[in-house]
Amino acid sequence: MEANTRNTGHLPAAFLTPGSSSFMDFLGDHAPHLLPGNRTLPPLKGAIELPHGTTIVAAAFEGGVVLAGDRRATMGNIIAQRDIEKVFPADEFSAVGIAGTAGLAVEMVKLFQLELEHYEKIEGATLSLEGKANRLSTMIRGNLGMALQGLAVVPLFAGYDTERAKGRIFSYDVTGGRSEEHGFAATGSGSMFARGALKKLYRSDLTEQQLVTAVVQALYDAADDDSATGGPDLSRRIFPIITVITEEGFRRLGETEVAEIAQSVVDGRRDRPDGPLAQVL
Repeated sequence: MEANTRNTGHLPAAFLTPGSSSFMDFLGDHAPHLLPGNRTLPPLKGAIELPHGTTIVAAAFEGGVVLAGDRRATMGNIIAQRDIEKVFPADEFSAVGIAGTAGLAVEMVKLFQLELEHYEKIEGATLSLEGKANRLSTMIRGNLGMALQGLAVVPLFAGYDTERAKGRIFSYDVTGGRSEEHGFAATGSGSMFARGALKKLYRSDLTEQQLVTAVVQALYDAADDDSATGGPDLSRRIFPIITVITEEGFRRLGETEVAEIAQSVVDGRRDRPDGPLAQVL
């Protein structure tokens, strides 16, 4: 009996045709209208207000990297959401923190997660951390048309490089331009204040626990000077999202642990409203 080589079951032929290991390339070939960058906006008059996410910070320590974000999303002068999540695992050894247009940013993260998973299934191996950073750069560049219309997405990418055995941080601009940051980095509307705080508090020899506390201090300083950044909300029990990535993989700190750190930071600010002081040279 002759084998039936035409029956592909319920899957279209496109899913059974060998091609690129990039899911983005697959969508571009077979369903380009699904790519965020290929969408067009209707003509608009005047400014458009959409929820935006801020602020993301990252810092490296001896055994890995910390990536954290506040929980506030704003829409103009209005708080659109008090408990938005802005930090997501990309895969086992990397994570993305989002700043910019919240809806597009979350969609980009989900597509990035799928891109990495698709590559691993097709190639039978994971991308290097450098390769992951490059893939994210390509996705941001694909959103340039939206960015020029005011719908920008500017993430912060961090992960543990298993080849170099250390944590690494990558920042981006709206065109997809990628820069590796050394020590610490921040993005979003409160980034200048968070970066300024870390500039005084950061040391390369900090332990994971010390660095997590320093990151919460930086987010507190950002919230102190930037209305779009939300500080620890003790009454509502809303605290920053803090993740740690080491050789053991991605880990999100539990709410109880973060609450204790946030409480200690708030208590310390009662005595020192401007926060802890860096050692004087």
